[in-house]
Amino acid sequence: MPPTESRLAAWLRRAGLLDWFLPALAAVVGLAYLFPQAGGPGSPLPWDALNSGGVALVFFLYGLKLSLSSLRNGTRNWRLHLLIQLTTFLLFPLLALAVRPLFGGAQGQLLWPSIFFLCVLPSTVSTSVVMVSMGRGNVPAAIFNASLSALIGIVLTPLWVRAVLQPTGGGSEGLSALALSLAWQVVVPVGAGVLLNSRFGEWAGSHKGHLRVLDQVVILSIVFTSFCESFAQGVFRSYAPATVALLGAGMVGLYFGVFGLVAGASRLLGFAAPDRTTAIFCGSKKSLVHGSVFASLLFPGAAATGALLLPLMLYHALQIVLASIMAQQFGRAALRAEAQPES
Repeated sequence: MPPTESRLAAWLRRAGLLDWFLPALAAVVGLAYLFPQAGGPGSPLPWDALNSGGVALVFFLYGLKLSLSSLRNGTRNWRLHLLIQLTTFLLFPLLALAVRPLFGGAQGQLLWPSIFFLCVLPSTVSTSVVMVSMGRGNVPAAIFNASLSALIGIVLTPLWVRAVLQPTGGGSEGLSALALSLAWQVVVPVGAGVLLNSRFGEWAGSHKGHLRVLDQVVILSIVFTSFCESFAQGVFRSYAPATVALLGAGMVGLYFGVFGLVAGASRLLGFAAPDRTTAIFCGSKKSLVHGSVFASLLFPGAAATGALLLPLMLYHALQIVLASIMAQQFGRAALRAEAQPES
């Protein structure tokens, strides 16, 4: 093989462009566009149950790889936890408030509340931990912070929304169901895995590669069903193509802006590489699942049209694609650092 081809292939592999996961992401989005009903509520396959079961299995396997001592050590890093939660529930909303003057006109006045709603949502649970795992970050701390974010969001997200947007909807039954779902999909599986760590932890450690593939498959399933629902409901037809493209660019800017700020803060605080990875990937996520529930509770009319969820849908899709690529790169960098002999 010529040297130029070899160097090009090496660059593509480092960028994650020769990995199967990125083409698979593009493929499932394309399939969702062509066959939106295949992953929607009318599908013969029970996607909700499959995704919920997949998330629970992933968290059980995460717990299986954790000893009680490592989990205790992960929860004691209060500076890391504080940075992630402040990013999720303070930095994001402040950024949204800062750009509010830029949204003039009738359409801008309708669009900004949906952006603010995105910014006050909790972090994702499953994808945050999956990305941290792919990037070889601090998984115990990621599990702790992703779960904590979801719990805090049940209180802080409605408070932010009520204080700034003053919605008319509300209710507690959906929030209780969300908390119960969190317990069954995250807390119980992780707890069961941790309790079985002494018996099966060595097996889980020796099959990290296979378990990583399972993480990626679960993400692909979540992406497929999310895009199927958005295409089937015509979410992207609510605005002109130029507006959607501009909004998408804004979501990319928001993601990389938060990503850079958290990375800089992590370095200033002297975090080790695994903790920086955890802070970056947990702090930069927003949950589509929680957003859908909160939208139906707080804005029942807007949620029905899908307009409120448009920025969240765009951010959700972009954060998975961008974070997947970057998590792959973080993971490769960590492997190279581990392979280097100590001086």
